Amino acid sequence: MALHLSLVIFAIVALLSPTNSSATEFIVGGDNGWKLGVKYDKWAKDKHFFVGDTLVFKYKAGVHNVYKVNGDDFKSCTVPSNNSLGSSTRNDTIKLATAGNKWYICGTNGHCDGGMKLKIIVLDGAAPAPAPSTASTLLATNFQIFLGMSFIFIAIVLVN
Repeated sequence: MALHLSLVIFAIVALLSPTNSSATEFIVGGDNGWKLGVKYDKWAKDKHFFVGDTLVFKYKAGVHNVYKVNGDDFKSCTVPSNNSLGSSTRNDTIKLATAGNKWYICGTNGHCDGGMKLKIIVLDGAAPAPAPSTASTLLATNFQIFLGMSFIFIAIVLVN
């Protein structure tokens, strides 16, 4: 019986504890994706990137690609000599694993010079959780109370 009560108490604590999954997936360029004619500096301007977030580059296969480069290669639009560093799956996912400046370019001839380049700053730590609305907070609180009371009732029944 003590084991059942311990499990129920653990379940109650786990349910009532707030969860915080703050990693964000960013589709580079939003609805436009990764293509010529998009102002990637404007797209990234109001966004905050954190370690653990993910960038997704969506584009037409065989037309574009993505290279992670350093700051100098970004400025000069130089594709790395090691072509294995590029991605060309048309749906490239890059996990932001470290903080700092990150640079990405399209290696197709003329595309980087045409604006297909992205510079972001990745911040260390977790993104701040958005403030919940009053309605969603009230609903979540009531649901948590209901679940907690249900588990307490079940624990009482199991113990007796």
